[in-house]
Amino acid sequence: MTNSVLCAVDVSNDDDDIRVIQAAARLAELDGAQLDVIAVLPDFGMSQVSAFFNEGHHAKMVAQAKSHLNELVTKALGADQNAKVRHVIATGRVYDEVLSLAEKSSASLIVVGAHKADLADYLLGPNAARIVRHAKCSVYVVR
Repeated sequence: MTNSVLCAVDVSNDDDDIRVIQAAARLAELDGAQLDVIAVLPDFGMSQVSAFFNEGHHAKMVAQAKSHLNELVTKALGADQNAKVRHVIATGRVYDEVLSLAEKSSASLIVVGAHKADLADYLLGPNAARIVRHAKCSVYVVR
């Protein structure tokens, strides 16, 4: 299997993750690795909240996320390099989905951003902290 670098982004952060994608691309290039970029959507189908959303809501959110992810990676790397990136949209908890894909794709590195932390998570956001703690490969945190 091809060596890969997995970059986790939040498509709702506007352009905040451009630096994260650029760092992941540089690291992937250094290692001759495939760059995979993942965005994780919340599970709107959970029984507690599913009644509040229309039937096609999740499919619509996935389509919008794919479009935003494509735009974000193109902004960060340019169209030519974007065409070589594998884009992944997952649904669930961010840390679960990132760790699961990293294991499935045998990623050699996970790249995540350290977003604005609140007082409870002063050094690292909760998703990044869990990914760092539980990943079976190295994790690079972009501040």
